[in-house]
Amino acid sequence: MAATELRGVVGPGPAAIAAPGGGGGAGPPAVGGGGGRGDAGPGSGVASTTAAAAGGPGPGAGGVAAGGPGSAPPAAGSGGSGAGGSGSAREGWLFKWTNYIKGYQRRWFVLSNGLLSYYRSKAEMRHTCRGTINLATANITVEDSCNFIISNGGAQTYHLKASSEVERQRWVTALELAKAKAVKMLAESDESGDEESVSQTDKTELQNTLRTLSSKVEDLSTCNDLIAKHGTALQRSLSELESLKLPAESNEKIKQVNERATLFRITSNAMINACRDFLMLAQTHSKKWQKSLQYERDQRIRLEETLEQLAKQHNHLERAFRGATVLPANTPGSAGSGKDQCCSGKGDMSDEDDENEFFDAPEIITMPENLGHKRTGSNISGASSDISLDEQYKHQLEETKKEKRTRIPYKPNYSLNLWSIMKNCIGKELSKIPMPVNFNEPLSMLQRLTEDLEYHELLDRAAKCENSLEQLCYVAAFTVSSYSTTVFRTSKPFNPLLGETFELDRLEENGYRSLCEQVSHHPPAAAHHAESKNGWTLRQEIKITSKFRGKYLSIMPLGTIHCIFHATGHHYTWKKVTTTVHNIIVGKLWIDQSGEIDIINHKTGDKCNLKFVPYSYFSRDIARKVTGEVTDPSGKVHFALLGTWDEKMDCFKVQPASGENGGDARQRGHEAEESRVMLWKRNPLPKNAENMYYFSELALTLNAWEGGTAPTDSRLRPDQRLMENGRWDEANAEKQRLEEKQRLSRKKREAEAMKATEDGTPYDPYKALWFERKKDPVTKELTHVYRGEYWECKEKQDWGSCPDIF
Repeated sequence: MAATELRGVVGPGPAAIAAPGGGGGAGPPAVGGGGGRGDAGPGSGVASTTAAAAGGPGPGAGGVAAGGPGSAPPAAGSGGSGAGGSGSAREGWLFKWTNYIKGYQRRWFVLSNGLLSYYRSKAEMRHTCRGTINLATANITVEDSCNFIISNGGAQTYHLKASSEVERQRWVTALELAKAKAVKMLAESDESGDEESVSQTDKTELQNTLRTLSSKVEDLSTCNDLIAKHGTALQRSLSELESLKLPAESNEKIKQVNERATLFRITSNAMINACRDFLMLAQTHSKKWQKSLQYERDQRIRLEETLEQLAKQHNHLERAFRGATVLPANTPGSAGSGKDQCCSGKGDMSDEDDENEFFDAPEIITMPENLGHKRTGSNISGASSDISLDEQYKHQLEETKKEKRTRIPYKPNYSLNLWSIMKNCIGKELSKIPMPVNFNEPLSMLQRLTEDLEYHELLDRAAKCENSLEQLCYVAAFTVSSYSTTVFRTSKPFNPLLGETFELDRLEENGYRSLCEQVSHHPPAAAHHAESKNGWTLRQEIKITSKFRGKYLSIMPLGTIHCIFHATGHHYTWKKVTTTVHNIIVGKLWIDQSGEIDIINHKTGDKCNLKFVPYSYFSRDIARKVTGEVTDPSGKVHFALLGTWDEKMDCFKVQPASGENGGDARQRGHEAEESRVMLWKRNPLPKNAENMYYFSELALTLNAWEGGTAPTDSRLRPDQRLMENGRWDEANAEKQRLEEKQRLSRKKREAEAMKATEDGTPYDPYKALWFERKKDPVTKELTHVYRGEYWECKEKQDWGSCPDIF
């Protein structure tokens, strides 16, 4: 016992000294990688005694302090099923990547009940868990012979390394089995079961913590008793020594030792009293903390139940209100007034409640019988008064192409339980998940891409600029203007079918025409080409990636936008920023843009850097702010840009500095204010835009029927047309039919490719119809570039090469 205590007091055991940090080939080289003493600090005699009494190694000694020199912990990665009698599936040492300074650090990992937890040492299992990841929602990826990664798609990602390939395979096998078991248990339980299991896990964790604390308090009491007993025995031994007849020098030494022992006894008594007080306080307050924790847990459960009840009550009230508002439309002889009432009712209730349940359309929308139409041979269904509006616009367009529609059928207030649909989408790519049209607006992504041209006049003005730096200012304003339509547009556009196209011919009215085509389905990618007789060409290929994070949705457009001016040959490129939709589940949806855009003139070297400042609740700055600087190739700033992406952009000419004192700086600021030029200002929204998906004037015209377009044009997409006309149930059924048709086409292509591979015959993968994939000479990227012939085919009405996608 004395030897054990002595080793614990002297310092760390051999295992603690040998514990590697990031060195020794355990991972990528990192500064300060060697040395692992931080993982296991020196133990104490008391700790070693306690650990020995508890049957385990003391902290920091790696088992040496309690069990002797021969009981060092195993090498990294070692461990077995149920090691240590803990009932865990597997536990042992692994190297975990921490950061670039410390590199890989050795940690003790425990796999139990579908949870992987880790600790700095085995002894730490009783009091401090450093992290836990749930394998039910985790992905396990093998990197190389010894490394593997565990990630749950969120903030938790463990980069781990085993001591050998065999050990790594044992861990991966155990993790995969635990994951399969956890997923199976999760699938068998419903929502309430999940909540109960989570609550049960919390309770189990709390009980384990309380049990550990109680054990530590008992250890502390034992140590106090031992100190008191040993102190008394020491005092008695010294008293016996004094009673013996010894030389005078010995008596002096004994007296001196006795005084020190007395001081030790006083100090020990003080410590014992303090520990006793601490024990009493801990026992008193632990009950209070336990009660407070249980109270908070009960409050949370009650709050969730109350929220659910409120959502149901709100839903019933909405149904009752809509029934009272819409039902009079069926009264005989009141078709016109009934329709107006229906529209106004929809307009008042245009803000959807995310927590409502989904009900069929007949409970929400009732149409006058005398306005019904029978289904025709086309894919576009009737039975709605809104169909007659489209037919009316169709006749108007036939009379004069200059007449554009200024309204669309009002958005019906369909209710749905958003959480029941979105809870399974967290961390996933939304483009791969079939979503109902309730989340959509009646426009496709191709049409939304075409909306970038709403402020095409900025490019017209840029084409007339003789100064390249001034031209760059207008290009920057055009870049910002493309985001102005997204302020209130919280609904997602339809994901286009592969081969779907959209044309916008405004050559007579505005001098430009545009063509978009969906060139890839996974990942979704659309190619866009627009050319203007005013001297510019705009082309882009945009791949949309989106991730649902629970509270918000991130939309990341990937791809480069090119703008070429014919007269000067100036070639500009830039990329889009990230769009974030906040309050997906609870609260009012709102959109923010964040990131930086670098617009580069590849001919002159001029550059504009735009910064989209993300919204911050604590910032006093204006919301949706955008700042920018236009610089020449040497880096000298010539223009400063300032504004917001939803309202306007201003330009300031930067005068050359005449000095470095504050007065000159103020003078330059005054001169800059005088040189302010408004580059762009957002057009006002149409009347009643809140009832029409907050569409701009251009967006209202994009889905209007036009004759002579390609059979793959988005205007002819039946589910989108049904949704625009308020028939969302039929639109959902039609959307499923189209998606299934697309899946069958993809499987057919895959089967043909596999057969061609087996036969050794050449097979051409899917190729876009109006665009061809080639390497861009400027950006060196592979991109789809317009190859021509579309407008010639439209003039001849030769659409024989178009696929049947609708």
